[in-house]
Amino acid sequence: MADCAAWPYGARTRVSRPRYSRRVSGAYTHGHHESVLRSHRWRTAENSAGYLLPHLKQGMRVLDVGSGPGTITIDLAGLVAPGLVTGIDASPAIVEQAASAARERGIGNVDFVVDDAYALDAVDDTYDVVHAHQVLQHLDRPVDALREFRRVVRPDGIVAARDVDYEGVIWYPLVPGLDEWRDVYLRVHRAVSGDPAAGRRLKAWARAAGFADVTSSVSTWLFESPEDRAWWGGAWAERAVSSDFARHAVDLGFADRAALERMASGWNEWAASEDGWLLMPHAEILARGTADDSPA
Repeated sequence: MADCAAWPYGARTRVSRPRYSRRVSGAYTHGHHESVLRSHRWRTAENSAGYLLPHLKQGMRVLDVGSGPGTITIDLAGLVAPGLVTGIDASPAIVEQAASAARERGIGNVDFVVDDAYALDAVDDTYDVVHAHQVLQHLDRPVDALREFRRVVRPDGIVAARDVDYEGVIWYPLVPGLDEWRDVYLRVHRAVSGDPAAGRRLKAWARAAGFADVTSSVSTWLFESPEDRAWWGGAWAERAVSSDFARHAVDLGFADRAALERMASGWNEWAASEDGWLLMPHAEILARGTADDSPA
């Protein structure tokens, strides 16, 4: 975890809080296997938060919830400098990785701390922007989390969220191993934490959380070049047999080792195909105001 003395804008109190609530105690569908972290480090503000970028201004204070290894968070810090950005995550080890990355890049207006999405260590109306990328899909109580984001964002601020919809992922060629992977993945995700089809529910969740103005958009990740197929397919082939997803699938009785190997082979087969193409749809929301602010 970053040294308090390295934070140049006054001391921050770091409070260790419980991990996000999950159906399997202490569990996370993907886990923090290196194959997972590689995909997280690929994420940037440009490829993962483009819908938010036009609304950012220098001097803003930003909270990045579920910041992981911090690549998006550090990009946001560069965009709002000299404004301050705080990234939070439930894993102390991942928080330390993100803090180390910021130090290596010499980014001084970003801080990473352990915190709880349901009970943020911040007073009301602290932030201009609260951002959450691929977070709400992993929470059992996404509406409660959004209410907490609304509490800490300023009255004229923005809560921005983006989540994939795994039920909408499409690919070609039609590899049987990937059909099996999606079936097992959806079952594992729902059994462990949250909703893998969260994207389509973001608007409804934000309205249920009391936001008066919710703007929706959509964007995609497309993996189709030889380099992208090798990277994404290889990462998921490894995840299928080595990550927490694999462990959960076996522990929950949704797959055995042979099934996991079929999934890994399916990913490798897809990646090797010159016709290989895979699209992941993402829903996005910009939520503002509260229901109490709406005109009568």
